[in-house]
Amino acid sequence: MATTERPPSTSRLRAWMLEGLSDMGKGGGHTGPHAEPEPPHQGQRWWRVMCLTGVDYFSTLGYQPGIAALAAGLLSPIATIVLVIVTLAGALPVYRRVSEESPHGEGSIAMLERLLSFWQGKLFVLALLGFAATDFLITITLSAADASTHLLENPHLTATLHGHQMVITLFLVALLGAVFLKGFLEAIGVAVVLVGIYLVLNLVVVIVGLWHVITAGHVVTDWGNALTAEHGNVFVMIGVALIVFPKLALGLSGFETGVAVMPHVQGDPGDTEQRPAGRIRDTKKLLTTAALIMSCFLITTSFITTLLIPEKEFKPGGQANGRALAYLSHEYLGSAFGTVYDVSTIAILWFAGASAMAGLLNLMPRYLPRYGMAPHWARAVRPMVIVFTLVAFLVTWIFDANVDKQGGAYATGVLVLISSAAIAVTIAARKAGQRRWTFGFGAIAAVFLYTTVVNVIERPDGVKIGACFIAGIILVSLLSRLARAFELRVTSVTLDPMAERFIRDMASRKMRFIANEPGHRDKAEYRDKVEQIRADNDMPEQEDFVFVEVTVTDPSEFEAGLTVRGEVLHGRYRVLTLESASIPNALAALLLHVRDVTGCTPHIYFEWTEGNPFANFMRFFLFGQGEVAPVTREVLREAEPDRSRRPRVHTG
Repeated sequence: MATTERPPSTSRLRAWMLEGLSDMGKGGGHTGPHAEPEPPHQGQRWWRVMCLTGVDYFSTLGYQPGIAALAAGLLSPIATIVLVIVTLAGALPVYRRVSEESPHGEGSIAMLERLLSFWQGKLFVLALLGFAATDFLITITLSAADASTHLLENPHLTATLHGHQMVITLFLVALLGAVFLKGFLEAIGVAVVLVGIYLVLNLVVVIVGLWHVITAGHVVTDWGNALTAEHGNVFVMIGVALIVFPKLALGLSGFETGVAVMPHVQGDPGDTEQRPAGRIRDTKKLLTTAALIMSCFLITTSFITTLLIPEKEFKPGGQANGRALAYLSHEYLGSAFGTVYDVSTIAILWFAGASAMAGLLNLMPRYLPRYGMAPHWARAVRPMVIVFTLVAFLVTWIFDANVDKQGGAYATGVLVLISSAAIAVTIAARKAGQRRWTFGFGAIAAVFLYTTVVNVIERPDGVKIGACFIAGIILVSLLSRLARAFELRVTSVTLDPMAERFIRDMASRKMRFIANEPGHRDKAEYRDKVEQIRADNDMPEQEDFVFVEVTVTDPSEFEAGLTVRGEVLHGRYRVLTLESASIPNALAALLLHVRDVTGCTPHIYFEWTEGNPFANFMRFFLFGQGEVAPVTREVLREAEPDRSRRPRVHTG
């Protein structure tokens, strides 16, 4: 009799997809290149880690000069100087302070999370996560689009690839997703090589460009005459530059990533987890050096591209659109150097997309599972990679793989994160009693809020995309929280000596608990409660009880440890007191713990909650209380499938 082969089991694919840790995050609960710190004192020198930040920050040179020329025209160099001033006097001090307040890579979102509690804090963090998702996803799609632009406009490939920008961009995004599905092993060494080569090539282009500007003196004269004819005088030019500089906000990207990579900075041998002084100091060096390098490049590249490239070439369809420096490299250094420059730019842009994907995979698991606002599979890397890749496909299609169209959305994500960081450090300075820093950071926050508002008004695409992400995250989060409402959320149970004594004493006979909502806690309250339970359940008077009282702390929290304290009230009533975000989950966790340590099956007695069942369930969902008896039973049912071992719930 012939045997038929069994079809491939889906369990192997499922196990592969839901693998909790990948090559990116070995050794810990978070995933992503920026999530896990190096072993103590085995980190990397700050300048090497700066290159990891640089693949995001420095790669914007691939498209920033062209976008600046489109946005500001002849005023591009002046508007860029304004941007540099805002960078060095605004964003840099803010993130230097963020590195002090958040030395483990949590960033400004964690700072604001600590300042707010209850549901408003969670919703605020979810909103910031929406804009962070906008920032990172647009980084992926915009970088891929610009990389495809460099491919298409290369003289050796333009005839072959013309008209295929969408396909190439989608392919690059898919390739990025495929690499992460396989397992993306972080290599700071790769970032060092890519950034080093890219900056050297850009330096060559800048030097050659400045040489042509200096030797062809009429170029500067023509530019000055055109500026005067268009704007009149210097004060008008500065005023217009102040108005248009928000359009150049892409040049501010990279600071949030700079803080995220902090765990990789080596620091000093004497650093402690509580106060890593060396890591903080070197991260400040990292942020400052990166900002200075980028500022020099922003000013010089905007100057040479504005003066040396005809205005029509910056526009859609022009040879410098999205690749101004590549245009100059081909124009003044030849096709061979230009091709090398294109390859270097494509490589660093692709790696910037990888860094952004890793940032997403690091950021979302840091918050959503802890809030109970992510499905179980969201803890695994590969399903999230597929989700983010599909969303990146959608964004690429919506923006037609166009660099210029995505600039507004990218700038919005960057500006919202920087504005939130400025607000966070302002509040931190105020709490620390630092009056001067409070006013200084407050002024910086006002500038960034103004910049954000102007950018949103002029280019609403960013806030629309951000709003879609926010709505999607909040909807999925609430549905996930609802689906996981009956999970056992308690991570550990600790009993004080008195509570342990109560449990040991009860283990010798029937273990009976009474769930009590604490009121005045007088003698009459406990006496009446015992009489009610005995009457409702037709129990003899000799039965002994221990009261359990749960005080709800912050019901928006999802997981936490449970500490149980025992006390004797009025000389006879034994009471266990607990603090938790949810009464039913705390009671279920206590009962299961008692069963496990004693080997006995505990019984707990409730009275029915008055009111509408749906309204009571919503009270439980939002405030941790309400329909306590049936929810406690349901939590126990999910946590213990074996009915014979499940603690007993009685309701009268």
